[in-house]
Amino acid sequence: MDKLLVHGGSTLRGSVNISGSKNASLPILAAAILTGEDCIIRRVPDVSDTNYMIQILSALGADVERSSGTVRITCAEISDEAPYELVRRMRASICVMGPLLARKGRAVVSLPGGCVIGDRPVDLHLRGLQALGAKVEFEGGNIILTAPDGLRGAEIDLRGTHGPTVLGTDNVMMAATLADGITIIESAAAEPEVLDLANFLNAMGAKIQGAGTRRITIEGVKQLHAVEHTVIPDRIEAGTFMAAAALAGDGVTLRRVNREHLKAITAAIVKSGHTVTFNDAGDSCTIHRGENLQGVDLVTAPYPGYPTDMQAQMTALLATTPGISVIKDTIFPQRFMHCAELKRMGADITVDNGTAIVRGVTQLSAAPVMASDLRASAALVLAALTAKGSTEISRLYHIDRGYEHIDEKLLQLGATVDRVRL
Repeated sequence: MDKLLVHGGSTLRGSVNISGSKNASLPILAAAILTGEDCIIRRVPDVSDTNYMIQILSALGADVERSSGTVRITCAEISDEAPYELVRRMRASICVMGPLLARKGRAVVSLPGGCVIGDRPVDLHLRGLQALGAKVEFEGGNIILTAPDGLRGAEIDLRGTHGPTVLGTDNVMMAATLADGITIIESAAAEPEVLDLANFLNAMGAKIQGAGTRRITIEGVKQLHAVEHTVIPDRIEAGTFMAAAALAGDGVTLRRVNREHLKAITAAIVKSGHTVTFNDAGDSCTIHRGENLQGVDLVTAPYPGYPTDMQAQMTALLATTPGISVIKDTIFPQRFMHCAELKRMGADITVDNGTAIVRGVTQLSAAPVMASDLRASAALVLAALTAKGSTEISRLYHIDRGYEHIDEKLLQLGATVDRVRL
């Protein structure tokens, strides 16, 4: 287990390229199952989550080659059973379920680790696939899906307790591409990553309309074919570096971004007193730390609202922003484990019932801290950039799930960080 040492006090300057989206890459990689022809996918980030998905595809029998961010996948002959030892490592592996069912008429997928049927989004996946004609059984920790009479188009509502399900929308959309007839998904997730998957599927020959809105229509086709596709930029990585630049920067430029995808994040950072300037094309932005800073109130919401995946990073930024900030997470109300670690560094944060009240302090101080999940680990890195002393962050494997070479990118901007390999 690697550790990251972050030495506070460096000023970030210069520019950095934002990687392709992890959350778009995972279902797009899974969608290659839908055809026996070559799929070439560019700007797939080199993170452990995409590595696990590639291992799952290989275990299913796909021929996979990876080189410099480009992945070529050929699923000429594939199994319909995804192995537990790989699936358990990554929750998003559940998105092989839809394409396997559509291609093979059967899918056996282990329940991802920590998953409980009923109060987690996997029940929405199953409800959607059942509406298409799938039979669902559970045996030995596995979900067994079969479609003895094939998949048929249907009207499906994917509304969940905490909003639409992104991976559930992906799964149903992928399965419906090869179903007989027309499928309409109501209460669909409208995230850019869903639209990117739809664009990938349409380039394969699917007939999908409305992706990126709450209502998606899919007209089933007989087969899909070879495709080449470039993954969209990772809006959460971009937002994380925007927060880093606001915390410790003196003019940091992010390249390969998408202005439209970053509206809610940009608005929050600007409201707290910093400056974000995009170029005319909207694919590059420069962040300058502000002088007159203030607390902000944030409520997470499904896209285009403020993303839950940027809640922890913004908490780190606001920990040293003058005034009081109130952050409410309506998507994952329990997602505040980073706050306890930030308090070890001197932050003044009170968490109650899905809401964090942050009272800005002048400076944080270094302390040994532990990452509890992907975005929490990013928040600790951000907090450490301006903390007094050297912060040791353990369980670095969490951050490696979703940030491509984050230590190298921070070094490129002038931060003082050391990865300690244990």
